[in-house]
Amino acid sequence: MKDLLNSTAQRAIAYLESLPERPVAPASEALARLAEFDEPLAELGMPAKEVIARLDELATPATVAMAGPRYFGYVIGGSVPASLAASWLSSAWDQNTGMYDISPATATLENQSLAWLLELLNLPPDCAGSFVTGATVANFTALAAARHRVLQQADWDVEADGLFGAPPINIVISEESHPSVYKSLGMLGMGRSRVIRVPSDGQGRFRVDKLPAVSGPTIIVTQVGNVNTGACDPVGAICEVAKQKGAWVHVDGAFGLWAAASPRHRHLVAGMEQADSWATDAHKWLNVPYDSGVAFVRDGTALKAAMSITAEYLPSDTTHRSPGDYTPELSRRARGVEIWAALAQMGRSGVASLVARCCEHAQHFARVLDAAGFEILNDVVLNQVLVSFGDAAKTDRIIRSIQRDGTCWCGITVWQGKTAMRISVSNWSTTTADVERSLAAVLRIAGES
Repeated sequence: MKDLLNSTAQRAIAYLESLPERPVAPASEALARLAEFDEPLAELGMPAKEVIARLDELATPATVAMAGPRYFGYVIGGSVPASLAASWLSSAWDQNTGMYDISPATATLENQSLAWLLELLNLPPDCAGSFVTGATVANFTALAAARHRVLQQADWDVEADGLFGAPPINIVISEESHPSVYKSLGMLGMGRSRVIRVPSDGQGRFRVDKLPAVSGPTIIVTQVGNVNTGACDPVGAICEVAKQKGAWVHVDGAFGLWAAASPRHRHLVAGMEQADSWATDAHKWLNVPYDSGVAFVRDGTALKAAMSITAEYLPSDTTHRSPGDYTPELSRRARGVEIWAALAQMGRSGVASLVARCCEHAQHFARVLDAAGFEILNDVVLNQVLVSFGDAAKTDRIIRSIQRDGTCWCGITVWQGKTAMRISVSNWSTTTADVERSLAAVLRIAGES
């Protein structure tokens, strides 16, 4: 085991050290070799060291350098050093963080991570929290708590009696809501299509003046960090109206929630703390390894009612918080350890600097591309830049060429009818030199097209 782990660590270190210079996209030859994995399961296994060597030989060259400093597709951060190392260590511990009694160390670290996150994001300090896979499950978890509370207020126990015959729930949602919210609503039985869509403004922000007049059980879903523009809904103003209606307000903040950690950007999410629940991804702007999402719920009783289970063989501990009472999973890995390590390494000022630095890089991308005569389609308020190189066909062609070139990797999207390249800056290791190098490649390729 010791020899195996040492050799594997050396392979992982070599990969990490290659990230600053390796092409972001894999070569076609590397992709072709993935076909070698298509083979029958052998009757006899191979030595563990050979297994790792085969993985490294075939899979490593075919990876996309998402952890590197010039990957700008989607909002994918890398892993800050302490968090990656903590992931290795906690994998060796192999703890099931479902209950305090069976894993007190990781449960304690999760509790501390939750307290630090609430402080960092300026959320109510007594919120309950769930450490889950990502923003989709974080949205699902928070909306399950919302469903419990609004139906309880209508004298309906949804966990016991289900939704058959239950009072209808009004779901008010922005036309710019992320697909993960719709998926969560579908899984919760509240329907992807059975929603009231509210118009958005030119940057994708929820129009408060278009909030419908609703009564009865109501959940309003807002967003901070539009997936295309980075724009944030005016959550505070929405909460003022919602509270008059007795509605629950949820905030989908997969990456935008982290604006609260930056003194220069927290005005974008002003009033967000008035909501009832929040969802985010730590593997986006906090830069911890996949997978790591967090749900926060003001009403911990509602969250626990929606998530907890009991059984004779499960220990009951009324002294300590049992993490499994607040998450969809009972058996799960210790995600809170990686979050604790990232926050311990960076501290409050380090996280603020990370967010601000990424936003500065995004603004630099926008300034240079605008000066070169290309159209910037959004107000660059966070880490998102939308750029059009002309008509849809030309923009698509340039984006594909940029991806094949391998200097950097940017995605494609359609914003308000226009095809655009989407630049998402969220990696802790991205430097000004990386941005300049990427810009030089983009300008060269666009000039040749």
